[in-house]
Amino acid sequence: MLRVGLTGGLGSGKSTVAGYLRALGAEVVEADALGRALMEPGQAVYAEIVRAFGPEVVGSDGRLDRARLAELAFQGGRLNDLNAIVHPAVIAAQRRWMDEIFSRNPAAVAVLESALIFEVERDARARGEEESVLADWRRRIDRVVLVTAPEELKIARYGARISPTGAGRAAAEADARLRLAHQVPDTEKAPRADYVLDNTGDEAALRAQVEALWERLKAESNKSLE
Repeated sequence: MLRVGLTGGLGSGKSTVAGYLRALGAEVVEADALGRALMEPGQAVYAEIVRAFGPEVVGSDGRLDRARLAELAFQGGRLNDLNAIVHPAVIAAQRRWMDEIFSRNPAAVAVLESALIFEVERDARARGEEESVLADWRRRIDRVVLVTAPEELKIARYGARISPTGAGRAAAEADARLRLAHQVPDTEKAPRADYVLDNTGDEAALRAQVEALWERLKAESNKSLE
């Protein structure tokens, strides 16, 4: 068994890498998908967010207004408040998912796709949580794979994804800059990652890197069973 954290800044291409790994045989889960499920009405995380941020973050359909919540978190300086609610629940869900995967297949390579592996640790330590599971991802992840790309390329990719027709591209790119400002720079992440994938080139170049990585991850997982 091997627990792999796949991370990279916004627009780095980590979701593309996750797709390649899934096609090659990895079990993959997205931290964002787990978080969205926990933020649905009826969930404890949903109730705590509404309590902390107020009824203005609830849309007319009773679900969270994610755009308004993001505005309060990023532009209102309350990102740490939101993360302190969401991250512990997401990490608990990740652990349950991995336990279920390994109970079915002890040789599995379980990949957690998350943009914020390093940021969760940084923020937890900033709150004084030196010994918590949030502050030490090595308790829950065996290998970390970092996907990198130049900042301006990340911003351009995000803008094109959010606004493919060009309308609103400037606003999307401004949002990307704001979000990236809250993330740990690649220059700080890379020395702590086990594997670094450079996504500066085309998809073929990235795929070749992922295929080579997959062979190494499979070998490490099999070795762990010996």
